[in-house]
Amino acid sequence: MIQVSRNFYKGCLVAALAATVLAAGCGKKPAKQPPAQAAPPPAAARPTVTIQANPASISKGESSTLTWSSTDATSVSIAPEIGAVTAQGSTKVTPADSTSYTITATGPGGSSDGTVRVTVAAPAPAEPPAHEPSADELFLREVRDAYFDLDKADIRTDARDALGKTAEFLRNYPTLKVTIEGHCDERGSTEYNLGLGDRRASAVKQYLVSLGIAADRLNTVSYGKEKPFCMETSEACYQQNRRGHFVKSN
Repeated sequence: MIQVSRNFYKGCLVAALAATVLAAGCGKKPAKQPPAQAAPPPAAARPTVTIQANPASISKGESSTLTWSSTDATSVSIAPEIGAVTAQGSTKVTPADSTSYTITATGPGGSSDGTVRVTVAAPAPAEPPAHEPSADELFLREVRDAYFDLDKADIRTDARDALGKTAEFLRNYPTLKVTIEGHCDERGSTEYNLGLGDRRASAVKQYLVSLGIAADRLNTVSYGKEKPFCMETSEACYQQNRRGHFVKSN
């Protein structure tokens, strides 16, 4: 009897422990695991763009070639005037004046710009037309007077050279007629110098005739000492006044 009671007591104790363990297990819920986080997508790359001009300096009316390249862009444009272009390419431009060209590349990652300048050199100023001297200017430049020694009407060596130049000019203008003026310095009487001036003018005429110039193209007149070229009282001034001088007759 005592043995049965002990066995019954043990069975009840085991059952009670089992019930306690079971109750504890049923009361605690398992912890939930957090959902896995998806990795964020990578940020879109910002576009890059470059542009060049060759040549960068031109003369008015000439052309320059623009060359460009871009990455990560969905649209590319060039201003001024060119507009939308491909991601890479080239085009010719002929600006009338110096111009800065700006390229803009746009994409999911933003936009980027690039600039290049084409300089148009100003044209060199036009040279004035060459001056064509008139017949009067040529006459003053090419026709040479003949100078004389004191009280002389002989053609000196230097006078021969001068009259050779004069004859050459007269041959180039065959319709031109001239008057040869005979002049003297202030020394001597008026009558004497008028005669001396006449001999000097005649000597010049005869020398030109000997060089092939027609006599009817050459008139002579004497002014003696009445129309001096130089008014100073010196030998240098006197020498300027002793001459056979030319003026146009027509």
